[in-house]
Amino acid sequence: MKKLIFFFTSIFLLASCGGSDKVEIGNKTSMSVEQVYDAGDVIRGEFVDATFTLKNTGNYPLVIGEVKASCSCTVAEKPEDPILPGEEGVIKARVTTKAASPGILAKTVNILANTEPSRTEVVIKANILNK
Repeated sequence: MKKLIFFFTSIFLLASCGGSDKVEIGNKTSMSVEQVYDAGDVIRGEFVDATFTLKNTGNYPLVIGEVKASCSCTVAEKPEDPILPGEEGVIKARVTTKAASPGILAKTVNILANTEPSRTEVVIKANILNK
């Protein structure tokens, strides 16, 4: 009886996995992204909110595996769903400038994806001013 239930459950799960937006491991694609976000002048203590728009310029769905900031003062969010060919997605990053020194600030975010190369670096720049 257990084997019969397992068999029908397996058939049901396999049948429900169909779809046209199939993502297969190993498919490399390409993307374009503006690699520098320049916030201009920012008063020390304010947040810098950067948005990077990714465009899938390849033939397979673009899967963002991880976004990793260069330090703990920067937090980045990635799109959870694959970005289909020709479509766009957004990576948002927020930099806390409370502990930043006056002058030029440059923080990096590494994007790991199914592209060649697999790592793309984007930069958030600002000119930190004292109040």
